[in-house]
Amino acid sequence: MSLVRSAGLQKFRETVEQLGGDPVLYARQAGLPAAALDTDDLLIADTAIAAVLEIAAVALRCPDLGLRVASAQDLSMLGPLAVAIQHSPSVGDALECTSRYMFVHARDLHVALIDDPEGVPGIRGLRYAFGDGVRPLPQATDMTMLFVHRAVTFLVGGGYGLRSVDLPHQPAAPRERYAEAFGAAVRFGRPEALLRVPASLLGRPLEGVDATLRSLALAFLSRQSPGPGTAVSSRVRTVLAQALGTGSTELADVARVLAVHPRTLQRELAGEGQSFAGILDGVRRSRARTYLTTTDMPLAQVSRLLGFAEQAVLSRCARRWWGMSPSALRESARLPLQ
Repeated sequence: MSLVRSAGLQKFRETVEQLGGDPVLYARQAGLPAAALDTDDLLIADTAIAAVLEIAAVALRCPDLGLRVASAQDLSMLGPLAVAIQHSPSVGDALECTSRYMFVHARDLHVALIDDPEGVPGIRGLRYAFGDGVRPLPQATDMTMLFVHRAVTFLVGGGYGLRSVDLPHQPAAPRERYAEAFGAAVRFGRPEALLRVPASLLGRPLEGVDATLRSLALAFLSRQSPGPGTAVSSRVRTVLAQALGTGSTELADVARVLAVHPRTLQRELAGEGQSFAGILDGVRRSRARTYLTTTDMPLAQVSRLLGFAEQAVLSRCARRWWGMSPSALRESARLPLQ
C-alpha cells in the first residue's frame, strides 16, 4: 500500500452522481473518508482508490467507469506540478518534470520513458509503473492511463501519433470503448501499462510557455516536497505539515510515504539529532500559533486541525510551548503595540 493525494476524486464523485450512484456510500465501503471526495490534499491509500472505483463500477453496472472519470479530469488537479509541466520548453522536459516530482502526489507511482517493447525504430514507451510487485485493479489502471493520454494531448494541442496502448489486465468494458477513448489500438494482458509514442514527440516544443511561472512552480515543489537528497528531518517535517489535520501523522504512515522502514526512519533522524515526536511537536506548535494569532476559529476546531483528540490537549501543549493558555496567546496577539 502507498499513500497518494486525493486529487481527482471530486471528478469520481461527480461522475458517480451523474450515474445516479452514492459516492459517499461507495467510499465508506472502500475504507475511504468521505472528506477525500471534496479535497485535493488528503493522503489516502492507493488501494482504497482502486477499490472504490471497482465497487462503484459493479454497483452502477458501469464497466467503463475508470474511463469516464479520466475523461472528466484535467491536468489542473496536479496543482503546482501542472504549472511546471505546462510551462516546460518541450514534451520531453514536461515528462522529465513529471517523473521527478510525481511522488508529490503518489510516492510509488512512476512515469518513465523506455525502449519500445516491440523494438520498432522511432517508437518509445511511456510507462506508468505502480510500484514494485503491484498489479493495480482494472478501473484504476484505465483511469490513470487515459488521464496520461489526455494530458499529453492537452499539452501538444491535439493528436500526437499514439501508436498503441498496452494494459496489463483484460478489458473491463467492450474493446471498442477503449479504442474510442484512446483513439488508438489497445492491447490487453500486456506485461506493463504504457503508451507507445513517436520518439519525435519528446522534442516537440510547447506553446505559451512562461519560464518565470515554471521556475516558481519548480521552486515550490523543491521546497515543499520530501525529495531524495534532502535531510531526513526536513522530509519528515514536510510530510507532517501536509498531513496535519487531514491525514495520518503516525510514524509508520510517514515512513511509508518516504518509502523507508519505521525503524530506519527513527535511526536516521537520531543521526541528525532529531526525533519523530520532536518534529511533530514543532510542526504542531508552528501551526497552532498561526491558527491562534491569525484566525478566529474556535479552539475545538484548532484542536482537530492539529490532530488532537480533545481541546484539553491543546491547552496543555500551549502552556508548555508558551507558558499561557491558547486564549491568552490569542488575546496577546490582539493587543496594540506600545
